[in-house]
Amino acid sequence: MTIFSDDRIIENIYDDIGFEDITTNSLVDDDKWAQATVICKEDAVIAGMDVACFILEYFNLSIVSQYFDGDKAKKGDVILEYEGSAKDILISERSILNYLMHLSGIATTVNKTVKRVHKVNPHIRVAATRKTTPGLQKLEKHAVEIGGGDAHRFRLDDCILIKDNHIQVVGSVIGAIEKAKENTSFTKKIEIEVESTDDALKAAMFGADIVMLDNMTPDEVQKTTNELKKRYLRDNILIEVSGGITPDNIMDYVDCDIDVISSGFLTNSTKSVDMGLDIL
Repeated sequence: MTIFSDDRIIENIYDDIGFEDITTNSLVDDDKWAQATVICKEDAVIAGMDVACFILEYFNLSIVSQYFDGDKAKKGDVILEYEGSAKDILISERSILNYLMHLSGIATTVNKTVKRVHKVNPHIRVAATRKTTPGLQKLEKHAVEIGGGDAHRFRLDDCILIKDNHIQVVGSVIGAIEKAKENTSFTKKIEIEVESTDDALKAAMFGADIVMLDNMTPDEVQKTTNELKKRYLRDNILIEVSGGITPDNIMDYVDCDIDVISSGFLTNSTKSVDMGLDIL
């Protein structure tokens, strides 16, 4: 069972091809056979190999050797070797590379970030957000997991996450939590986003399972957790820190008494891994 939609991947391939690959069709004979290798041009954690292999299978190309999702590659490693119709190798080249480069970029960035955080505090989870590319949510979240991070919510039905605009519509933190408890199954956790110590205390007192401290400085986070401890509320909740977290400032939060650091950077601002495809 795959985590991606076969039909969506095929649709994406043909969005790239259009009616035909006029360059390849004008230059390459139908019976021309070739071998191809995908080379990793920098150290990386590999992700997207399942998608790449699906594309190869779709084009009837035979895999000679491959790395697997989660494998670590060094600069210069051949992570995928395959053979078959030269036309089909050329037509599918960019689609395969795009998925591998993008998803490996996410897995690599997450892996580096998790290692940095866990070197100081191994108990903090590093999580993604829903700042993903439309149509690629599952693949990008899976790449986060491959890199050692937490996917957070995959979709809106995973758990309740009350954000600032929800609170604005409802009117208050307490009112939002009470309505969520009243109208949702007991099986769903309730998380709420707050921007002040006072609202964090209210959230903990009125039954939130997870309190997200949004756009707070490390000092503000520590002040809030200290207040929760004083009122014997800290042990009742998970504390997540989010908002403006990047590789440049994430380490400022690891000494705080928190459980989760989430960052949209992990999925929407990572650099793709440099890879290339050579025909032998």
